[in-house]
Amino acid sequence: MKKALFLVAVSLIGATPAMADLALATSKNCMSCHAVDRKVLGPSFKDVAAKYKDDKNAVDLMATKIMKGGSGVWGPVPMPANNQVSEADAKKLAAWVLSTK
Repeated sequence: MKKALFLVAVSLIGATPAMADLALATSKNCMSCHAVDRKVLGPSFKDVAAKYKDDKNAVDLMATKIMKGGSGVWGPVPMPANNQVSEADAKKLAAWVLSTK
């Protein structure tokens, strides 16, 4: 019984960062235009992760786009600037998006 509780606790600890970053994405309104596995107004996070998987500068590049916005990469609809997102949160969001493979 103790082993089972330990395994449950370990699995919950491992799931916490992903859930926390989904919560951060939701709190920063990312989910208004994006979803993890399907296109909404913007690309899915999985598509973004696939596009930038080999880019060593992806976290910094994406963090800048999260904060300042961008256009032309995913089509004609621009991504607006997100002034409510700090640089630290933008980097955390970018790293999480890249982990959604």
